[in-house]
Amino acid sequence: MRLAIAGCGIIGDFHAGVADSFDDLEIAALVDPVASQREKLAQKWKLDVPEYDSLGAALAEQDVDIVAVCTPSGYHADVAVEALAAGCHVVIEKPIDVDLSAAARVRDAAQAAGKVVTVISQHRFDAGSAALFAAIKNGKLGTITSGTASVPWWRSQAYYDSGDWRGTWKLDGGGAVMNQGVHTVDLLIWFLGEPVEVFAWSACLAHERIEVEDVIVATVKFANGALATIHATTAANPGAGVRVSVHGDGGTATIENDRLTWFVSAVDAKPGERPGNTADAEVEARSDEAVSAAAVAGWAASDPTALGSSHATQYRNFLDAIANGTEPLVTIEQGTKALRVIRGMYASASSGQPVKLADLTN
Repeated sequence: MRLAIAGCGIIGDFHAGVADSFDDLEIAALVDPVASQREKLAQKWKLDVPEYDSLGAALAEQDVDIVAVCTPSGYHADVAVEALAAGCHVVIEKPIDVDLSAAARVRDAAQAAGKVVTVISQHRFDAGSAALFAAIKNGKLGTITSGTASVPWWRSQAYYDSGDWRGTWKLDGGGAVMNQGVHTVDLLIWFLGEPVEVFAWSACLAHERIEVEDVIVATVKFANGALATIHATTAANPGAGVRVSVHGDGGTATIENDRLTWFVSAVDAKPGERPGNTADAEVEARSDEAVSAAAVAGWAASDPTALGSSHATQYRNFLDAIANGTEPLVTIEQGTKALRVIRGMYASASSGQPVKLADLTN
């Protein structure tokens, strides 16, 4: 499969590294309006491929099967729709775009083209996440009652000043939760189910010259009655670890920094026995129960915690979906669901009122 990378910045570079590890995936073109970005990426990965300043030019001249969308977030839908119209499959870096109408355009274009689209949510492919998802589905935590998601990170003022698009609603789409917290929001709703209502507060307290939040907190109600909290910030100097916890009447589990560190199931305990932490055992079972339950094709690296391995596993799942005519694990619908929660958080923070997610149109 021949891949064009659209957007040759930090994320495009990461995708190039993942693609380079596959024997059945070939980088066929680099696309970026900034020539120095293309040249830097090509030099790093020793790529002797055509370079273009627009995707249209690349698709007109090259035989491309897949386009990786690695542009600023506000351009994701435009690039994806153009690629789909040209008959390409598409992998979109998070988020799918910055508003729901853009996500709907991707959905409609994919349906019209009959092509496979996935949105990068690589942490679903972490060994601990897959193990926890399988355990929840198998009732090991009983009835799920609540959850928490926290992303306490730090981004300097220099980070926001490094690009005109950073910290803008139009192209960044939001702040701490849209860019740094979207993966953690995705995991929370993957574990807990269908989100239906959200209430949020947001603020910009530690940065200047940005339009968006650097701290946001929210409560979320799910269709099954479960409740959850979301906290995301880029104003927690020097930054701390990401954590997702899931609680049920039969057990509790915590993922910290992409690893399942705590898993206690009273469901598995013998009568009169105090249950202990079996996180390691749950992760060790990933090649059987966890992987099949998550519909993951296979682990891409011998060390599933290695940098990039979860991205590579999602790429493997995506390539297998193309080959087999099946849906990838992370579909447009799933990518849109995470975006809908975040848009709901912004709408609530703006209005000061709870927001029913089904009512959102943008």
